[in-house]
Amino acid sequence: MECPHCNQEIPGKECPSCSHVVPEESRFCMACGESITDVSENVIEEEEGGFDIDSRVLCPDGNCTGIIIDGKCIECGKRHKQG
Repeated sequence: MECPHCNQEIPGKECPSCSHVVPEESRFCMACGESITDVSENVIEEEEGGFDIDSRVLCPDGNCTGIIIDGKCIECGKRHKQG
């Protein structure tokens, strides 16, 4: 897959539903909208003890609804520098 702006190669994978190539970390296909990852991979289990809703850090990207876990947004993948 090639970036439409800088023409650099972007690592990609094939959608299991329609075979369209999407960026490697995509959760949904950009062509057919089918889920590419197992939904349970991105679910944070409270029983595992690591997630406290009151102390969560929201993604710094104003267009994303994700939260920061281990320095990275679980939705868009943007890195977050704590400071």
